[in-house]
Amino acid sequence: MDKKTLFKEFKETGRDIFLRGLISSHAGNMSVKIGDTIHITKKSSMLGRLRPGDIVEVDLERDNTNDPKASTELVVHRAIYKKTSGLAIVHTHPPYATLLSMVKNKIVPVDSEGLYLFQKASVVSPETTIGSEEAALLVSNALQNSKVVLIGGHGSFALGNTLEEAFMLTTSLEASAFLLYHLHGLGN
Repeated sequence: MDKKTLFKEFKETGRDIFLRGLISSHAGNMSVKIGDTIHITKKSSMLGRLRPGDIVEVDLERDNTNDPKASTELVVHRAIYKKTSGLAIVHTHPPYATLLSMVKNKIVPVDSEGLYLFQKASVVSPETTIGSEEAALLVSNALQNSKVVLIGGHGSFALGNTLEEAFMLTTSLEASAFLLYHLHGLGN
């Protein structure tokens, strides 16, 4: 895939993530693995307004000079790619899913789409929720058996073969969480 096409995928997905209210202005991150290279959004980039310089290349196996520029979640992305066959990751802070992650140890959808796409989303609870080795270990282990996982009180990591697939899983998770939240509000 050429860099222009890759950037277009990042830009369109980032815009859609922001417009869906899945992140605040400078939150969230995405990556794509091509061979032994990870293309990942920079620290504090605005996913809703990505520019070509907001995507950096880092090595899968070892640190390089771009590591300090990459998202603070780089350690988590690396661990996921090393333990799974996924090729794209979307990390967001979906409001309803994050809210439920504070009171549940997994989200099991009650809607047909959620059941079809991801069946359940485990919730992991590292002591340090952002960019820690513990978060990397817990999230990457959980994604060996699932397509989407939540860090309690923080947000979700969705794994796909493309950014579009990972985004689809993220939006399905949030839609399922929205329904669950309101279903519980009805006393069910």
